Amino acid sequence: MKLKDDYANQIKKFHPKTNYMKNCLKAFLIGGSICLFGQMIENIYIQVFSLEKEVAGSVMMATLILFSSILTGIGVYDKIGQFAGAGSILTVAGFANSMTSAALEHKSEGFVLGVAANMFKIAGSSIVFGIVFAYVVGFIRFVFTIP
Repeated sequence: MKLKDDYANQIKKFHPKTNYMKNCLKAFLIGGSICLFGQMIENIYIQVFSLEKEVAGSVMMATLILFSSILTGIGVYDKIGQFAGAGSILTVAGFANSMTSAALEHKSEGFVLGVAANMFKIAGSSIVFGIVFAYVVGFIRFVFTIP
């Protein structure tokens, strides 16, 4: 045990110091920019195409998914992710990035066994937990709603 502690103490001086404030600021700015871009798209759908707010929100999400998938395909979103960190993965665009990158990685194995089978490996847990959480919240709302 002493050997492990000595080793851990010795390697601490060679680890780069993490600048948490800088990382948080980059994540906040890039994540906020993605959300601002989404809000601008939604406003355009509402004002230019006269869509209702709920419909415009759904179309905006689909548009962000499309844009992030295209940016992932041409290799731009990965650079954004390396710079922004969590700011780029917590949005719906990050979810689309994870699915698209998994699909691109396994495209050489074929459409069914490669793309379709491996697309949800990374994103599958998010889908499962999202569905379970939505069920739990819906059940709680159902139980505590007075008719």
